[in-house]
Amino acid sequence: MEFEIIEDVSVNNLKGIGDLMKAYGKIHGFGASDIYNAYEILKEIITKSDLRFISFTANIVATGIRGLIADLINRKAFNVVITTGGTIDHDIARSLGGKYIKGSFDSNDVELKQRGLHRLGNVFIEFGDYGLKIENFVKEKIGNWSNKKKIWGVYEILWEVGKEIKDEKSILRNAFLNNIPIFVPGIYDSSFGTNLFIYSQFTPLILDYQIDMKKISELIFSSKTSGALILGGGISKHHVIWWNQFKDGLDYSVYISTADEHDGSLSGARTREAISWNKIKYSARRADLKCDVTIALPILIAALKGDGII
Repeated sequence: MEFEIIEDVSVNNLKGIGDLMKAYGKIHGFGASDIYNAYEILKEIITKSDLRFISFTANIVATGIRGLIADLINRKAFNVVITTGGTIDHDIARSLGGKYIKGSFDSNDVELKQRGLHRLGNVFIEFGDYGLKIENFVKEKIGNWSNKKKIWGVYEILWEVGKEIKDEKSILRNAFLNNIPIFVPGIYDSSFGTNLFIYSQFTPLILDYQIDMKKISELIFSSKTSGALILGGGISKHHVIWWNQFKDGLDYSVYISTADEHDGSLSGARTREAISWNKIKYSARRADLKCDVTIALPILIAALKGDGII
């Protein structure tokens, strides 16, 4: 076995973001090796995989990370999106002018409610900038959608939503413009999904998730190599690895999460656990980065851009 020697890094080595990623490779110890490994595998996902998943939870769409994800979609770094229902809510609300406010984790939630503010971690949202905007949007558009056709896949209706949005930072708009499907297996667990259900009682519109299953299965079985950047956990994470088991697992995978594996949760499960389920190949290149996505993702994307990968 050959060993690489850890190298010291000096201030002179750190002139830009590209130097920073190289420095992590030299530092190696502890978390530095994880972010460097994630970066190296991300390069292979983007350059070597024909099927490139990005999955994420809705909370980060309430932050400025939304714009980064929209850019990644627009640059076609990834060509399949899997996310949660809340992503659709936040993207629509912000696209329609909803203001998401810098807040604090230490705020008094009783006072926030009295002031008409929702709290999502250290992000505040005025009541009128969330649910009401989404409800009015669905109420206004659903008649046109049902007149166009009666039965829709979720990814199809989300393309219709993206078509209506003018915000260049919108995830839905960029997915529509680039013909990239967004799969949301828990669509009814959202304001958008709930309002779609309510107002569909007055129209013939029906959502049929089997249309989505057919689409994602076609993508899986026609692919040669698949890779995934999985941000956070939950249903979006599982949906990616679940479908990839049918092609004997992902070839490349990067998990970024702060969740812990010791409670047996899917959100905290590391890439190695997915091997036992045939969801990631035993020969796959894989990385686990235990870090807040809002910290790790901008660093990784800046380094990829600096190296001309995206």
